[in-house]
Amino acid sequence: MKRKSKNLKALSAIIIIAVLALMMLSLSVFSGCRKPLDMKKITVVLDWVPNTNHTGIYAAVANGYYAQEGLDVDIIQPTEGGSADLIAAGKGEFGISYQEQVTYARTADTPLPVVAIAAVIQHNTSGFASPVEKNIKTPSDFEGKKYGGWGSPMEDAILKALMKKYGADFSKLEIVNIGASDFFTSVTRDVDFSWIYYGWDGVAAELKNFKINFILLQDLDPLLDFYTPVIIASEKTVNENPELVKKFLRATAQGYEFAISNPEKAAEILTGSVPELDKNIVVASQKYLAKQYISDARRWGEMKESVWSTFGNWMYENNLITRKLEAAKAFTNDFLP
Repeated sequence: MKRKSKNLKALSAIIIIAVLALMMLSLSVFSGCRKPLDMKKITVVLDWVPNTNHTGIYAAVANGYYAQEGLDVDIIQPTEGGSADLIAAGKGEFGISYQEQVTYARTADTPLPVVAIAAVIQHNTSGFASPVEKNIKTPSDFEGKKYGGWGSPMEDAILKALMKKYGADFSKLEIVNIGASDFFTSVTRDVDFSWIYYGWDGVAAELKNFKINFILLQDLDPLLDFYTPVIIASEKTVNENPELVKKFLRATAQGYEFAISNPEKAAEILTGSVPELDKNIVVASQKYLAKQYISDARRWGEMKESVWSTFGNWMYENNLITRKLEAAKAFTNDFLP
């Protein structure tokens, strides 16, 4: 009887241990399954194909900054028309846009309720580029030339204003819509000059040893130093879910700060996520933009009302918008970390 009792006790102990082990395993599995359910799924709509303007977002995904904030981020490319329409329609929580697009959106006959919540880059790095043999060095040289653009009224307005400022006749410029055609192919075969972002096509020209003359917009006119690109959200998201905006920007700021401190590692993250990109151009572009993301601002993402009002007034005076922009309502720094 004693032996049988001891056996029963041993068996009971084994059963208890097994049950406890199963309970711990179940809790572990349940906990592991529950974590993704706690994550907030959000969509970020890009403005164009993925490039180094977006690296901070990809770095925030890869390094787990969004996950630390409880966010599961899906990055998508836009349909035609850009991100503002989609964000206003609730097809994504956040988007990449431009100051001019936000200005158009908010001053349209049927305004889109979008607001800029961060500047990706502090200063406009875009301008007009041409092969050196075209000898285009100032807007006065645009006369008799062929410009390749994407069909935006703002292009015409800027070209017209700059040519007038430099004493050139806008009517003597031929404008061709080349859409999304490659810059190098276009200026070699179809047009004399085009509008580029130096952080991409400019550094690519350096790598290719393709000699260009580059005219930075803000050097021609300080009024043209607007924010491009910016991150936007809908007014509904900003007003009804401010904690989400704070979490998103906290993680996004970390991503861009990582790209600033570690441009080569950030470039690896971007090319790992988007393998079709040219790795050499991405690395060179990342090194260039590392100095541009914050530049002379106090922190990443910060914007000035003077920049919004100045360019908004310029657009109004050049008949690009029919009503003045309320600059203070078009952007906010309130959610930046």
